[in-house]
Amino acid sequence: MDTQHPSAPSRARSRIAGHDHPNRGGLIHDNSRHTARFTVIGNHLAQHADLSLLAIGLGTHIQSLPRGARIDIKTLAARFPEGVTRIAAALRELEKHGYLRRVRERVPGGRIITRTISCNRPPAVRSARSGHESASDRPLRPAPAGDREPGPRRKALSAVPSPSSSAPALLQAATDVLADLRRHDTRLMLSATDTAHLAPGVAAWLERDVSPSAVRRALTASLPEGTLHRPAALLAHRLTTQLPSPPPFASPAPEAPVRHPLHNCDNCDRAFRAPAPGRCRDCSPGGRLA
Repeated sequence: MDTQHPSAPSRARSRIAGHDHPNRGGLIHDNSRHTARFTVIGNHLAQHADLSLLAIGLGTHIQSLPRGARIDIKTLAARFPEGVTRIAAALRELEKHGYLRRVRERVPGGRIITRTISCNRPPAVRSARSGHESASDRPLRPAPAGDREPGPRRKALSAVPSPSSSAPALLQAATDVLADLRRHDTRLMLSATDTAHLAPGVAAWLERDVSPSAVRRALTASLPEGTLHRPAALLAHRLTTQLPSPPPFASPAPEAPVRHPLHNCDNCDRAFRAPAPGRCRDCSPGGRLA
């Protein structure tokens, strides 16, 4: 029992030596080329430095969906176990970094809906300088606001006529005329900002005794063929250059003749009209009313 074995190790060795550990060599891919049912995801999303893992996974899932798929919070919460709160936070992350955009549109019938647009290459990534992006499309942080290349500045709409009255009912009628234009030509889809700019010009037409249907015909007649790149600018031009003259001054209507009440003659009891009771013309001295 007291015999020593100097060749035996002083303690048991680990089964795997440190330098032989399988994770020490780094990741190895065993890839096969996809030929169907696959989605191309940019490394700027898959390896985004500021997005949470949930947001990256949710962004990848959204980009893999077909057009028209529902991606509201309730639908996603029913699909994944993370819950409404975490999924809502991940959607806000994707929207903040440009991978999602929400726009509100008015559909026929007057109802307003929200559309969600998925962007697989946000503007911050597209505007990055080529020297910041390697051939492998390494992850990029969104460019700071001061470093982004400014896009072409849109020219402001020209001024439109102003009505003499700012009655809310008049401006609402003008807004309704503009909102109805797309029912007659789908190219005349106006934003809320453009509608607010053009509404006073339409109101100036309406207060000049031009009917809403006549305003619509003036704005939609003989439109150019093809795409209208900025329909609001065309409408602003027509509202200004085709503004009709004020209606002619109408002289006041003549006053209606005074109609006196009926009275009974104090002498013959015959009815007659006069400002006050008395005798009729025949019974009055000299044929005059008393």
